[in-house]
Amino acid sequence: MGFTDEVGIDLGTANVLVYIKGKGVVLNEPSVVAINRDTNDILEVGEEARQMLGRTPANIVAVRPLRDGVISDYDVTERMLKYFIRKSCGNSRFFKPRIMVCVPSGVTEVEKRAVREAAMAAGGKAVFLMEEPVAAAIGAGLDISKPDGVMVIDIGGGTTDVAVIALGGIVTSSSVKVAGDRFDESIIKYMRKEHKLYIGERTAEELKMNIGTAYPREEIVTQECRGRDLVTGLPKSVEITSKEMLEALDEPLQTICETAHSVLERTPPELAADICNRGIYVTGGGALLYGIDKRIEERTGIRVIIADDPKSCVAIGTGEALNSLEAIQNNQLNKKKPIL
Repeated sequence: MGFTDEVGIDLGTANVLVYIKGKGVVLNEPSVVAINRDTNDILEVGEEARQMLGRTPANIVAVRPLRDGVISDYDVTERMLKYFIRKSCGNSRFFKPRIMVCVPSGVTEVEKRAVREAAMAAGGKAVFLMEEPVAAAIGAGLDISKPDGVMVIDIGGGTTDVAVIALGGIVTSSSVKVAGDRFDESIIKYMRKEHKLYIGERTAEELKMNIGTAYPREEIVTQECRGRDLVTGLPKSVEITSKEMLEALDEPLQTICETAHSVLERTPPELAADICNRGIYVTGGGALLYGIDKRIEERTGIRVIIADDPKSCVAIGTGEALNSLEAIQNNQLNKKKPIL
């Protein structure tokens, strides 16, 4: 595989996507690592490790080194990044690409430094950070360089980022730690409470993807759900409807809608008028939840558009930003250059 010196990484809580200049998105794998507890060796990374979640023997643990959009285990994140960079770019000890990594809009300086240092330790020659809503807007095909306001809601695995963007920078934004993972937790909690059934993360995710809904469906769909009966302690199977999923997901969805509403409240009136005309764009894996556009539209009264290929928007935007890397290097704070 030929080497490239510019790589864009969407370092997500649920998935890591790698974009290579000239090739597009070349890798999309779950952010999961399987480790041997006895030797501290990494056994599997990505999809193979995800298959092990909740199914490992005592000496093996499958971990997710990112939580709520930030690094929770620095060492494992570094090793995971090194693996993904080598897998997508080629295995050379002398190869050091320039890396653009996306971070949620609300991260602290300490969290930014952790991401930068992990990417450098994983083999980066130079590391640049970019805020997720900006990358998502670029990846969705929106022109953010003009004075016209653009509103983006990026629903990822760990965080939901809501931002109004104009002239290439964020005007007003909010980031909440309510996204795909919280949807799964809400489903697990609902199953325990309503059906006295204990299910794992993977089962909850399957329910969310297959019959999860954010807005009442015209036709109710069902799925069989298997888990452990909390009363008898034995395996049990129940049939779950999309109506129940709507009830289970109501609380996190309410939080996302309220966050969007609060950002709109803080938006300057001229930009608010632009958003009314252009609509709100939704990106990230959460955009694939049935009826999420109708739910946000009902709360805000503004047309909502789901981006094409929402899961890849941030990675594509990161890659597109690599094309103007010189401008970003010279202008990291999005300040316009003086004309005099």
